[in-house]
Amino acid sequence: MADTYLSFAPLTALTVLAGLAMVTLAMLKGWHGWLALKLRELEAGLPATGETPPLGMGSRIEIADLKERIRKLEAIAAGVDL
Repeated sequence: MADTYLSFAPLTALTVLAGLAMVTLAMLKGWHGWLALKLRELEAGLPATGETPPLGMGSRIEIADLKERIRKLEAIAAGVDL
């Protein structure tokens, strides 16, 4: 019984190690493919996925309002009456 277990353990360890190596190589190949895709996007000048679209008129008005509020707060902090 002990002889069977001792001969089975190295085979199991080698099988697990081979499986881990295959998974690692597959993930590495996928990583290199993803990097190549991003490199082509950068070279082509395409926007990356997840970027926000150009601002519309409503967003520009909100940004202008926020800038005005910041200007007023900075004036208050500097002690200037508006």
